[in-house]
Amino acid sequence: MSEKYAIIKHSGKQYRVKEGAELRLDRFKSEARSTVEIKDVLAVNDKELKIGTPLVEGARVVLEVINHGRDKKVVIYKKRRRKDSKLKRGFRRSFTRVKITSIKA
Repeated sequence: MSEKYAIIKHSGKQYRVKEGAELRLDRFKSEARSTVEIKDVLAVNDKELKIGTPLVEGARVVLEVINHGRDKKVVIYKKRRRKDSKLKRGFRRSFTRVKITSIKA
């Protein structure tokens, strides 16, 4: 038996999600412990695979927001040899941790 999963689109990225899994998405405005419904579902596998053109009609993924946070710092270091040229920059990605509560096809 195949497992139930969905492929969703959020902030320009695609994620494969299944019920009960936790996921880090790019930060969006919502309160902790609130529920969010995503309607940008590209595909759903529930007994059979349904692929949207471009979205599956009537499909929704319900998420529960756990918390907001920031990742570890990512350091970007560029150096050109023998040119006395170097560049060091860094950033911390803000994320929203969510838990997938249900997939509705």
